[in-house]
Amino acid sequence: MHPTHAARALTAGCALAALTLLSACGGGTQHRNDEAYGSDAPVRPPVNRLQADGLPGMPPVLDPTDVYAADRPGRLSPVVKDFPSRVYVPNTNSDTVTVIDPKTYEVIETIPVGRQPQHVVPSWDLKTLWVNNDRGNSLTPIDPSTGKAGRPVDVHDPYNLYFTPNGRYAIVMASLDRELVFRDAHTMKKAKTVHVTCAGVNHADFSLDGRYFIVSCEFSGELLKVDTEKMKVIDQQKLPLHGAMPQDVKVSPDGKRFYVADMMAGGVWILDGDTFGRPRLLTTGAGCHGLYVSRDSREMYISNRGEGTISIFDFTQNRLTAKWHLPGGGSPDMGGVSADGKVLWLSGRYDSEVYAIDTRTGTELARIPVGSGPHGLAVYPQPGRYSLGHTGVFR
Repeated sequence: MHPTHAARALTAGCALAALTLLSACGGGTQHRNDEAYGSDAPVRPPVNRLQADGLPGMPPVLDPTDVYAADRPGRLSPVVKDFPSRVYVPNTNSDTVTVIDPKTYEVIETIPVGRQPQHVVPSWDLKTLWVNNDRGNSLTPIDPSTGKAGRPVDVHDPYNLYFTPNGRYAIVMASLDRELVFRDAHTMKKAKTVHVTCAGVNHADFSLDGRYFIVSCEFSGELLKVDTEKMKVIDQQKLPLHGAMPQDVKVSPDGKRFYVADMMAGGVWILDGDTFGRPRLLTTGAGCHGLYVSRDSREMYISNRGEGTISIFDFTQNRLTAKWHLPGGGSPDMGGVSADGKVLWLSGRYDSEVYAIDTRTGTELARIPVGSGPHGLAVYPQPGRYSLGHTGVFR
């Protein structure tokens, strides 16, 4: 989170069938006046027996022991297989998106967008990248097949953006408004506004069955549990640390635990999502911020923005196994893993740069100058059948 965002917040109140269906979700960029650019209405897959207890309309779980089973190296959906590989970097202070060719590590384009872009978010149907212009109160669509930006869509306070697992709704994390706003995932028309009592709704992830999701509230140090279908907050808790500032959220591969990065606690909170009980803290490093799962679902890369390091957590061993240090330091923030799983891409929030890191050795492969205040960069395309939002949470 950039200081400008914190300041205004304080001011404000401080599998094949599924793939086939995805391919069938429309085919062009033509749109009507009431439609958002480049995103067709999702076709809901039929419910099968394995999905009977899941969120209605959600694609079947491929592996009940691994929510990331569809994210294996190179396993691209037919929808995105011909898209050029790019890294899209929103520069919060420059009001631009820097586009990087990951093969050459070179900047190939700079796209002007709205005021204070925070994250670049893949749509549920994988066809559009939404730039969250938080203070510009708009979403700028980018067609990842061409890299061209389209007409902005009016959306108030879109700090972050997620999608329900059935593709029905987009969920706008309206941080300053203290709202979760459910919108039609196709047109972005408002469907329901959920007012919350915490401050700074921020990041989220969904349960294995998609029936609930956990939300971090960074400015009040709280967590929410939200019923996806009812669009209702069903539980809330204060983190057991004065000054806690929760950030990114990720569910474990087996769907039993949620991990919540906390930049003030300097570590990750671990809690049972079903019981929503008291979490425990795993210390990783100063400014713990972003969480990214490896392509084999074995490890999680944890960016420690305040000390220029990345901690490695092994899910199978349930412990930290390594820490990578960026040469000369840095401010690793948000990002994603390359389609082949070999490179971790992270924005350098306070250093106007992007880092490419070898996931086998932790070696820095490149340090690329970009605009001011780079934040939620998206590596695209990535493997997966559909997107749950943020900088690329795929199932």
